[in-house]
Amino acid sequence: MQGKELQQRASERVRELPGAELTHPFGADWDVYKVRGKVFMLHTEVTGEPIVILKATPGDAHLLREAYDDITPGYHMNKKHWITLHPNGRIEATLVEDLVTESYLLVLEKLPKNQQPVDPTTFGQPSGT
Repeated sequence: MQGKELQQRASERVRELPGAELTHPFGADWDVYKVRGKVFMLHTEVTGEPIVILKATPGDAHLLREAYDDITPGYHMNKKHWITLHPNGRIEATLVEDLVTESYLLVLEKLPKNQQPVDPTTFGQPSGT
């Protein structure tokens, strides 16, 4: 994905996630996406390029950094639990969407059940048989 396309694709996916909201607690240079007040994605260009920062399990974060040169430890975040996606590489749109969804679900599952806008164990899965 090239330049801002990475951030645009990630933002488009967020619009499909129940209860997600865009905030600017760190100023105009940072787009901070939250669900029920908890951060699950950040966008910024303070590094000189449009990056996306997402939550990930430590195991997934490690594997993703090994597999993709354009995925690095989370910029200004806990390096074990956050990853940064960089543009101009070989990260495909579907992977970006999946990583945004996974970050959202990781935060959602830590919320009390009565605050979860959807069930994180079934969200996005086909309903009924």
